[in-house]
Amino acid sequence: MTGLILKLFIKDFDNVQDPAVRERYGIVSSIVGVVCNLLLSAVKMILGFLSGSIAVSADAFNNLSDVGSSVVTLVGFKMAGKPADKDHPFGHGRMEYISGLVVAFLILLVGVEFARTSIAKIFYPEPVTFRWVVLAGLLISMAVKFWMNRFNTVLGKKTNSPTLLATAADSISDVLATSVTVLSVVASLFTALPVDGVMGLIVALIILWNGYQVAKNTINPLLGSPPDPELIRKLKEMLLSYDGVIGIHDLIVHDYGPERRFASVHAEFSSDSDINVSHEVIDTAEREIGQMLNLLLIIHLDPVDTGSAKTIQLRAQCERLVKKVDPRMTIHDFRIVSGVHLTNLIFDICVPMGLSLTDSQVRSQIEWEIKQLNPEYFAVITIDHDFS
Repeated sequence: MTGLILKLFIKDFDNVQDPAVRERYGIVSSIVGVVCNLLLSAVKMILGFLSGSIAVSADAFNNLSDVGSSVVTLVGFKMAGKPADKDHPFGHGRMEYISGLVVAFLILLVGVEFARTSIAKIFYPEPVTFRWVVLAGLLISMAVKFWMNRFNTVLGKKTNSPTLLATAADSISDVLATSVTVLSVVASLFTALPVDGVMGLIVALIILWNGYQVAKNTINPLLGSPPDPELIRKLKEMLLSYDGVIGIHDLIVHDYGPERRFASVHAEFSSDSDINVSHEVIDTAEREIGQMLNLLLIIHLDPVDTGSAKTIQLRAQCERLVKKVDPRMTIHDFRIVSGVHLTNLIFDICVPMGLSLTDSQVRSQIEWEIKQLNPEYFAVITIDHDFS
């Protein structure tokens, strides 16, 4: 059914890199969400009234909050699809993350309210009336929500959309919440204990946990989460495949929303190479890799002395000293400036994120190691950080 909906309502649905197509994915998901959740909420409100169950009523309002979430998703996709302007030169793609965060707050609000109501029901229980129609309605609701999970998972993966994947996760948590409600309705046949309030509290906790997960998944890219390791691997592999590129460093990826990525990197070339040829290689790599990986790539050319035996030897020695401090660290932009009494070894150290040593500690330790190598060597070190 998902494939049929895409073919009917999204023209050129495979072209997910097109912002207009992505926007239509969000619109279709939102409309499906509004229609399904409105129907489920209305049905469950009636079932909650018939049975007197707070758990069923909590589930109904959970679905009603999903209607609001679908509207927020729709607005988010419409705003994210707006082109760049003078106030937002990198586009409006992060609105998709912001809409996901609003969805998370709506989910948390519903969870808190029904946790409060359910606790009251535990201390002041009211009888629950078992009806077969209530049980049947809840089971059908679970089936609908499971289909919505699969539907939004397919759409979210095709568009790499955190908002649609959050919507899919919300649907599967609704399946779990409704299954707990089913247990509450069935338990009313066998006991007068306040099972309904307990089950309502469990539903509320499930809702709260889901809201927390959605918030975490949307806050991370807003704050600046690390790039996809597979994207980094592909970028490095592709860059090193071009003629003349002997190394890369200072790779940074910026995320301005799904399918709106920018990357910058330093590519090393032999200092003996023709600058015009190297520049042509860089231009070609920027264009080809940018098109293949759907990002804007900027490459800075770094010359490397590959003709001096002394430079090659000292660089290798410094690399070994740096890796004694941490095997993940690398060096680049290595050069030598010789004086009368001192030889300056000038280079950058790329420090991995999460290293327990401070930048000054790293610098001091390497400077000391180089002095042990030769007292006439003086290290001029710049600390870089590996953001990939």
